[in-house]
Amino acid sequence: QVQLVESGGGLVQAGGSLRLSCAASGRTFGSYSMGWFRQAPGKEREFVAGISWSGGTPKYADSVLGRFTISGDNAKNTVYLQMNTLKPEDTAVYYCAASVLRIVRASSTAYDYWGQGTQVTVSS
Repeated sequence: QVQLVESGGGLVQAGGSLRLSCAASGRTFGSYSMGWFRQAPGKEREFVAGISWSGGTPKYADSVLGRFTISGDNAKNTVYLQMNTLKPEDTAVYYCAASVLRIVRASSTAYDYWGQGTQVTVSS
C-alpha cells in the first residue's frame, strides 16, 4: 500500500511559477512509476507528466511541454512538478499517482494509488 500527499498548490498570476510536491509513504518507489494528473471543473482528468524510478525519459502532455518539469528524489520518496510560465488554462486540481508499472503511462487507469489533490489557480 502507498499513501500519497500533495502540497504546493495555490493562487498565482499568469506567467508565474509553482512547485508541487508529492510525498509517499508505505512501500518504496523502486519499482514504481509516478504521474501527475489534473482535473479542471467540468472536464475529465488528464495526464500532465510522468517519471519512472527505473530510469528513462520523463513523459509530458503536449500542453505543458517546455513549461513543466517532473523530477523525483528516491531517497525522500518524493516527486516534484515544477510549473513555469503558468497560464489560466492550467487551473485545476492536480493529483499525484503511483503505478506498479515501470513504464510511464498516460492513462489514469494504469495508476494504482492516488493523492487527495491540490488546487492550482492561475489568474489572468
